[in-house]
Parts: sequence; structure tokens; C-alpha cells
Amino acid sequence: MHNLDTRIREYRTTTATLTINKEDGSPLAGQKVTVAQKNHGFLFGSNGFFLLPLANNELTGKEREQAEKVTARFLDLMNYVTLPFYWGRFEPVQGQPDTERLLNTAKWCREHHLLVKGHPLCWHTLTADWLLSMTNEEILQTQIGRIKREVTNFAGLIEIWDVVNEAVIMPIFDKYNNGITRICKELGRIKTIKTMFEAARQANPQSILLLNDFDTSPAFDILIEGCLEAGVEIDAIGIQSHMHQGYWGVEKTERILERFERFNLPIHFTETTLVSGELMPPEIEDLNDYQVQEWRSTPEGEERQAQECVLHYKTLMAHPLVTGITWWDLPDGEWLNAPGGLLRKDSSPKPAYEELLKLVKGEWWMKPTDFHTDQEGKINFQGFLGDYELTWAGKKIPFKLAEKDETSVKIKIS
Repeated sequence: MHNLDTRIREYRTTTATLTINKEDGSPLAGQKVTVAQKNHGFLFGSNGFFLLPLANNELTGKEREQAEKVTARFLDLMNYVTLPFYWGRFEPVQGQPDTERLLNTAKWCREHHLLVKGHPLCWHTLTADWLLSMTNEEILQTQIGRIKREVTNFAGLIEIWDVVNEAVIMPIFDKYNNGITRICKELGRIKTIKTMFEAARQANPQSILLLNDFDTSPAFDILIEGCLEAGVEIDAIGIQSHMHQGYWGVEKTERILERFERFNLPIHFTETTLVSGELMPPEIEDLNDYQVQEWRSTPEGEERQAQECVLHYKTLMAHPLVTGITWWDLPDGEWLNAPGGLLRKDSSPKPAYEELLKLVKGEWWMKPTDFHTDQEGKINFQGFLGDYELTWAGKKIPFKLAEKDETSVKIKIS
């Protein structure tokens, strides 16, 4: 643990030197100033599917009260949110996409200082059933059009996208017929991925585009290598870490990271789950095959979840290429009805939530701190990378710490 903490400090903090001048260029010498952290540069997130009815004023009474409790917990801990664009749900009837509700939700998220990711643009699961009546060429063109439409409509609100989800299994997926597997079988994985990434890039050249998968084996590693050789511009690698069958442990996590670090691309842990109840049996290959009526959180499981959660986050924070972690889901009983939340079903926080809050807004956070400038108007401090605010004489000046090791920032107070 000590080694992890040392590496976190090495990769996630900077020694900052602020030089503060008055408007006339003279140093603000011998003055008390206050510095406070306002946001992390690292992305601490969760999916925010529960936000749609809240942001669109569709809830009343106890339902709204419950959603507001979950949302308050979310905003206390997170600076990043994933919103759902599963095609079959987003556009159940061709030509009638749920654009307005998602736009309202994305605007709500940005107003609450959350960076937003859309998930996913192309996936064989939960895709539109009405594609099946089309030819493969029609499916392909419709899928390309869908990507361009969403990325264009949400530009300025959503700048991060899971472009292709779970491509390793996509062409051999055989649980049910679907249009995306059909075109992937015909085109192959790499051409499919290249086509979708090019469509998204054309629609918004500024967007950050991810290739996301649950498969952390060499198959995904080889696929990424093939895509990069084919000229696919992947901005970040998305790795899912659903641990319903038990915590991976530090060694396995670091081994997976080593497999993908050779690409020198940012790594997002896009879907992270640790349960606080009984573990799913190890023989289950597809997690969706495990359905139980009641999967309870237990006191013993919650303590285990908290310990594993801290260790998992520290392991990821200690790797320089990891730039974001998304929890899946915030409240219990969502995907697979699992007790995988950081909050219980009554929205009360579990120990895992409390321990993460101690890290994200405690150990890894700079609360308002007073400094006195020297004769050159300078102050020095060590801080985690992110957004800060300097206050002097009632004036507030935002600034960023974006470079690890050492950062020099010049501030002019008008």
C-alpha cells in the first residue's frame, strides 16, 4: 500500500509555484491568500442513468426525493458521468430518437460541473431491432448515420464517447440475431471499428473516442494493435472491470495494465463493479446469465467491498496512464440486480462510498488553505492535478495545475 501511495503522489501531484502580480505588474508581496481545490484532473465517475427522469422533471413525491438523495451523493464524490445511448432504447422506433431527454440530461450534468461521456455508439447488444429488416449495406449506412447524428447533436455537451463497445465478441456473438453482428461478420472487426471511429471523428474532431471492452485477454490487446496499424485514431482504451465473481487483486490488475500500457494511450476503467454480498459463481461465463430474485448486501460484504474498493482505486491511481474510473452502478440493485452499488437501495452510503470520499475529497484533495506571499509575490505548495481557485481580498481567480512534478503559474489580480 505504501508503494501505491508513493506512486500516486509521484504521478498525480505537482509542486506548484504561483507568482501573483497586481494589475500594474508589481508583485503582491506579503499578503495572505487562500488556495482551494475545485476539481480533480482525474475522472472519478459513475453511470448516471438514474438522472434522466430527474433532469427531465418526470419524478414526483418519494421517487423524486429518493433520486435527489442519490444525486446529492453522486455530486459529492463524482466529477464525471456516463449517459446511456443504447440504440434499441434510444431509438426504439426508427426516426424517433430520445434526443431531447438526453440533451436535457447532458445540459443538467454540465450545469452541475460534470464531464459527460456517451455510451455506446455501436454495440451488438441492446441495438435497434428494426435493423434486422435491412440489408447489410443499409444497416452499415444507418449505423454510420446514427453516429454522425448523435455526435453532432451533442457536440459541446458530450465530448467523450464509447464508439465501439465489446468488439472482440461482436462478430461471433450468437445469443440472438442482430444487425451489428451481421455487418461486423461481413466487414471484420478492424474495418468495422475504423468505419465507426471515422464517422465519429468527422462529426466532432474535438471529441475523445474510446474503444471499450470487457475482454482483457490478449485478444483485445491484438485487436487494438491491429486497429492502430490500420490507422484508427483511438484516443483512449476502455477497460471494464466488473468483479461480480470476486476482486481481481493488485497483481491481476497490474498485469492487465501492463498488457495495454505498451500502446502509451490513456486508459479509462469504464465500468467498475465490486459487490457487497455473495459472489457470483466462478463458472458463470456471461455475467448476464446469472439472474437471482434477491441478491442482498451484507455487513460482512460491505466491509470487504470497502477494502477492495480502496485498493482497486489506489492501484489504478498509481498507474500513470489511467485517467478515469467509472463505477457501475451507484445505487444497489441496478445491473443484474446486484449489490454492486456504493449506495444501498435506500440511498444510504455504504462503507465503500465513505472510504472513497475520504480519498477523493480528503487524502487526494486540497481544502481551503491560507498562504502568505513572499516579496516576489510567490507561494509554493504541493497539490493534486486539477482545477483550483485563489482568493485575495474577496477576489477569486481560477487556475489549473496540469503538469505533474513541477508547475509554474502566473496570476494577475485586477
